[in-house]
Amino acid sequence: MSHSGTRHPTLWQALLPVLIMIVLLALTLVKYQGTPHLPLIGASAAASFMGLYLGYTWKQIEEGIIDGILIALQACLILLIIGILIGAWISGGIVPTMIYYGLQILSPSVFLPATFIICSVVSLATGSSWSTAGTVGIALIGVGKGLGIPLPMVAGAIISGSYFGDKMSPLSDTTNLAPAVAGTDLFSHVRHMIYTTGPSTLIALILYSIIGWHFRQGAMQQETIDQILNAIRQHFFISPFLLVPTLLVILMVLLRIPALPALLAGGLIGMLCALFFQHTPIKEILSAAQNGYICQTGVAAVDDLLSRGGLESMLPTIALIMCALSFGGILEKIGILAVLASAILKIAHNTGMLVLSTILTCIGMNIIAPDQYLSIVVPGRMYRSAYERSHLKAKNLSRALEDAGTLSSPLIPWNTCGAYMWVTLGVHPFSYLPFAFLNLINPLVSIVLAFTGLTMEKEPEENLKIVKESQQKDAEGKSK
Repeated sequence: MSHSGTRHPTLWQALLPVLIMIVLLALTLVKYQGTPHLPLIGASAAASFMGLYLGYTWKQIEEGIIDGILIALQACLILLIIGILIGAWISGGIVPTMIYYGLQILSPSVFLPATFIICSVVSLATGSSWSTAGTVGIALIGVGKGLGIPLPMVAGAIISGSYFGDKMSPLSDTTNLAPAVAGTDLFSHVRHMIYTTGPSTLIALILYSIIGWHFRQGAMQQETIDQILNAIRQHFFISPFLLVPTLLVILMVLLRIPALPALLAGGLIGMLCALFFQHTPIKEILSAAQNGYICQTGVAAVDDLLSRGGLESMLPTIALIMCALSFGGILEKIGILAVLASAILKIAHNTGMLVLSTILTCIGMNIIAPDQYLSIVVPGRMYRSAYERSHLKAKNLSRALEDAGTLSSPLIPWNTCGAYMWVTLGVHPFSYLPFAFLNLINPLVSIVLAFTGLTMEKEPEENLKIVKESQQKDAEGKSK
């Protein structure tokens, strides 16, 4: 619906701000090696001018910006708490302890598949990719670096495993959101996703095993690993007891304690560990939580790895999220997203094209209205009636929403999920993208199944008759 005195954008008018965003991002990121902040502000300005041209007032455009930012306020708060948690856990010896034991247990040849499996199990148990990456993911990054495995590969395995649970766990927000939007029940949705996620997981595990086999001789000499272990042991008190805070945070998430208090409690426990186990002065503990921990062991590999965290380290990422969601909020307010979606829907003449359109729309939403929830809600609303007209069960739609919306979100640097993983793992999303095998393979498997018709369940004829009769009764009631 248009606001009074406003016009619907044409397709070319809708495409113009998006094209400007793509050009500005390409120039800044590729040619000038800059950050996405200013290109997204420039794209927001272009979208604002288009809104004014279409008859919207600045107040209406500003409402769109605020509405867009409001979506990510919880994510921004979580980022701040994660920054505190990382600084506190390093100063408390929790992260060094996990790295210390991980280097002794995991061998280079099995590290990547083991990382994928560990993150899959934790995320499936907790339903949270963010909590998984922010706890065991941080430690696995350290172990991988200690073993000499390229960090983009390590981050890719962490992302794949973390988003396996985000997609499949009944405890996950997105796993509950997708069936609610599509109009099916939770467990039908989860069972139906096995057809796409199962083969994708198996292929990803095989690929990680093949890559890991190339590191069977060890990319680092044992002498170097021993140097790292000695540096950690000399500068931190190491004990199995320091693994307990990680288990406590995972337990709190399992008990459905909201993310903010659970992560904040984890940060406070880390500060107590720093005080009582590491005998760190309170002033230094507070500094690590605020500004990040500064590691000075004299071993470059250890110092680079453990000098991080802090509330202030998250501020550039929060700024990026706000810039990106401002752009998405304007596009939604002035009707551009609806126009782009309608144009895509026109090509969906069969089941394969319908699922392909859904997946492309979810990925597009993660790029231009960069939030995981929007990439599920908006396409879900758009395509629900199209799936009904094609006599496809709603669980086909909910599966496609997760296959693309959930899994593509961490691959985009300015998406809330991509920005979080970038700052938490310290690896740029474009660097780990080629190794996030589950996230890349799953949408392709979904498309193949759609075009072949395999597992694309249709509504029985008797159900269709009931729906038609119900719709006719509603229409007759309204006419009276």
